[in-house]
Amino acid sequence: MSKIIETPKTPYYAVIFTSIRTSIDNGYEKVSDNLVDIVSKQKGFLGVESVRNEEGFGVTISYWDSLDSINEWKDNNPHMKAKEMGKKMWYSKYMIRICKVEKDNLL
Repeated sequence: MSKIIETPKTPYYAVIFTSIRTSIDNGYEKVSDNLVDIVSKQKGFLGVESVRNEEGFGVTISYWDSLDSINEWKDNNPHMKAKEMGKKMWYSKYMIRICKVEKDNLL
């Protein structure tokens, strides 16, 4: 994905997911594509930006209108199943950070 998404007027929220992939694929792309389709219909979802390098290090940032919307996504059943698969085989390490965006600038 090589697009900077347009976000609404601040404040809004960002969930930053940094990860290191393992060499195990086992349906990763299919599950990832399915989650993007599901989350795009989720209440409060504003968009996502994602990159991964050749060594497997990746950053995905999803944008949300509220903490309540983030918590609803956290409890989404397909998302919960994907998280379990990620822990078991797709990621050797990951970190999730949730931030309130109070200011942004788009050039």
